[in-house]
Amino acid sequence: MNSFKLLVLGVFVLVLSSCSSVRVAADYDKDANFDSYNTFAFFKPGIDKAEINDIDKKRILRAIEAELTAKGFTKSENPNMLVSIFTKTKENVNIYNNNLGYGGWYGWGWQPFYWGTGYNTVSSTTEGTLYIDFIDADRKELVWQGMGSAALVNSNNIERKEERIKEIVKEIIERYPPGSYKN
Repeated sequence: MNSFKLLVLGVFVLVLSSCSSVRVAADYDKDANFDSYNTFAFFKPGIDKAEINDIDKKRILRAIEAELTAKGFTKSENPNMLVSIFTKTKENVNIYNNNLGYGGWYGWGWQPFYWGTGYNTVSSTTEGTLYIDFIDADRKELVWQGMGSAALVNSNNIERKEERIKEIVKEIIERYPPGSYKN
């Protein structure tokens, strides 16, 4: 019985940790000199195209600015790196079939006769993907792109929503510069 309780606890912890995880990836230009980038500005034409409301854009941009500043970057009117964002969302629908009922002995063996009713549980989650692009300001070329995908939180809880955005941005920016991320 104790092993069963441990198994249930293990599954519960796994489910909780998977709900809060952010899947992150990054790609970059091998020929770019990342040591030369120390100032940044936001690339307004790219940010304006992001399909997200203006309040969430502000949240994302504030989180990016905080993370870059923590890495030693300075926001500048004459930057050597431009920052842009792009977003995508998709709805995941999960259907769980719960066929609960009763079985019993009948004749010479176990017969799976059932009475009662089963029920279906339907749930949905929205998964968001945030792309953060770093563009060489002089050449106007993409030099680094980070991407993070995660389940989004209920928009009614503003504090939790802002925390989630900060978490996603932090995990993406941790992958910059290339080669700095330790698994």
